[in-house]
Parts: sequence; structure tokens; C-alpha cells
Amino acid sequence: MLAYTLRRLAVAIPTLLAIATASFFLMRAAPGGPFDTEADLDPEVLENLYRAYGLDQPLLEQYRIYLANVLQGDFGPSLVYEDFNVTELIAIGLPVSAKLGFTAMLVALLLGGTCGIVAALRHNRLFDHATMTMAMTGIAIPSFVTAPILALFFGLYLKLLPVAGWNGGAAANMVLPVIALALPQLAIIARLMRGGMLEVLRANFVRTARAKGLPERQVVINHVLQSAAVPLVGYLGPALAGIMTGSLVIELIFDLPGVGRYFI
Repeated sequence: MLAYTLRRLAVAIPTLLAIATASFFLMRAAPGGPFDTEADLDPEVLENLYRAYGLDQPLLEQYRIYLANVLQGDFGPSLVYEDFNVTELIAIGLPVSAKLGFTAMLVALLLGGTCGIVAALRHNRLFDHATMTMAMTGIAIPSFVTAPILALFFGLYLKLLPVAGWNGGAAANMVLPVIALALPQLAIIARLMRGGMLEVLRANFVRTARAKGLPERQVVINHVLQSAAVPLVGYLGPALAGIMTGSLVIELIFDLPGVGRYFI
């Protein structure tokens, strides 16, 4: 596991460097300048602004400064929120986004994994068909469509849950955002777990365990689950990425003070 983690990190570092490099040069290649939206500025004022932000330096020197600042966690001042720099804005919103994302990931893993296991054990029965139908629906409908529907039905129509605000992370305020954020990943995890379970249940070593007279519950817990969970473990990275990107929209819809309000 350690060797696998190190290999993944070795691949991630050049990938992040390539993304940072592409972002820098694409922004520099875009037409216009950072101060074009301001009122007509005197040439002397404009020159001072370029000097203050290091934009008067050669392009490669700007790139070097940019990478050095990123490695130090310095993402520069915010051009929208004048009294804050980007690092401060991330620090303000990150606890909310992290709590929302962690809770949604936990819900997706627990419910999706459980549904996938039960569906596989009841293969071709009503629960299996119902689970796969709901899973396909959850995969097909994005969270930014699910979120307004949930808010309209549970918040405005039934008036059971608040549809906006954080309220210090109160449970009632987290229910709808967590459900909207977790549903797509829950559906994918259920399908992965069901597929893994069905494949392992047909394996020879499972048949051997049954032939030895082991109870079905012991066979499933001690032999099937560990092997069936391998595809799920491989999907945790993409699932986390999906929740992080999805939370940007969910936070905006439910007016949550997370990082998403600064990215959109």
C-alpha cells in the first residue's frame, strides 16, 4: 500500500506542475489586462500597479515568482474581495466545505456500500432491481438539478428543512446539501459494490468456503467483502474529487459560506 501511495504521489506532482504551468500561461495569453475594467488610469498609476504586482517583470521571471509563491501557500491578493488575500478566503471557507464534503462522502460510502451489498446478495430480486434503477437515476441527474428539487419539496412545500444558510453547521441546515452532494456518488458506489460482490460471489474460493460448511454470513463477511471492496477503494479518489467540485455549486444554491462562494 505504501509503494502504491508513493507511485501515485510521484504521478501527482508532475500533473499538478503541468496544471499550474498551463493555468499561468493561458491567463497570460488571454486578451486584455488585469486592470482593464478599472476607470481610465494615468500611465504613471498603471505603471505603479504593474510594478506592485510584478507584472513588469519578464514572463519567465513572473512564472518563477508564481511557482515560488504557490509552493509557499501564497496565492496573492483577491481582486474581488479587496481586504483579503486568496489564502485568507480559502481559510475562511474551507472548514465549511470540508465538513460538508466529509459528511457527504461518509453518507455515500455507508448507504451506497450497504445498498450494493444487499442488492448483490438479493440478485435479480425486487430490491436489486429497485437499487439499480435508483442508482442509474442518481448517476444521470446532476447534483445542481437535484438540489433545487430537494429545496422546493422539503423546504418550501413540506417546510421540514431550511433551504439556505449554515447556522453554525446545524444538522438541519446540512441535511439537504449533504443529500444533494452525496446522491451521485452514492449511486456510483452502490453499482461498484454490487458488481464487485457479484464477481466475488462466483469465485472458486467462495464456493470452497461454502463447501466446507461455513455459514453464509461468515462467508460474506470474512471472504467476500474484502475482495469486493477493491474496486471501491480505487474509486475513492475520483469520488472525493467529484464531491469537491460538486460542493462549489451546492454551496451557492444553499447559500453556504464555503469555498464555493469565492470560485463562482
